[in-house]
Amino acid sequence: MDWEKARYLLVEQQIRPWNVLDSKVLERVLNTRREDFVPADKKELAFVDVELPLGNGQLMLAPKVEARLLQEVALKETDKVLIVGAGTAYLTALAAGLCAQVVVIEADTKQAELTNAALKAAGIKNVSIEVGATLTSKQGPFDVIIAAASFEEVPADLMQQLSAEGRLIAILGQEPIMHATVFVQGKTAVNPKQVFDYNLPRFSVSTLQFAF
Repeated sequence: MDWEKARYLLVEQQIRPWNVLDSKVLERVLNTRREDFVPADKKELAFVDVELPLGNGQLMLAPKVEARLLQEVALKETDKVLIVGAGTAYLTALAAGLCAQVVVIEADTKQAELTNAALKAAGIKNVSIEVGATLTSKQGPFDVIIAAASFEEVPADLMQQLSAEGRLIAILGQEPIMHATVFVQGKTAVNPKQVFDYNLPRFSVSTLQFAF
């Protein structure tokens, strides 16, 4: 397969038409080898517009969704970012090129090892991985929290880790009506905004026990 051509078509035929127009995000997608972050037995599906099952109760999100999540939180070079439910290292790799530091919480030890190896192979050094069945990191607060997962409502554990003026994005609701929602930590309240519709299955309870 011509991976470079596939990556170009990914941007032009899937990501850009899904209203992802931020030049920094698009450039990061073009410069990040998604095929290197997909499980070996699914490598030929790296650019298909579907979620890929990882066999541990987790999913690798469709590429257009990962790009859209990043666009909606408007990452800055100085941001410290927490990612929950990363699935594989691809979303993490994209974010790492757009901010100062990324912290990943991963419940599955094997997946954490695979993530670490993939990031190391890609030369990405501004990511740390915390292994554990929790939503709480030891390194907060965070400027941005990306929950690559769906919830009925945002867990308090996540919201409490936002810094002043921090942004959090998660997919909320119940199928068939779910929305990606951005929360901005204001001075006196958290301000939510629905940014796009998308249905995403819940995490497997055996994979991650949420700490409410």
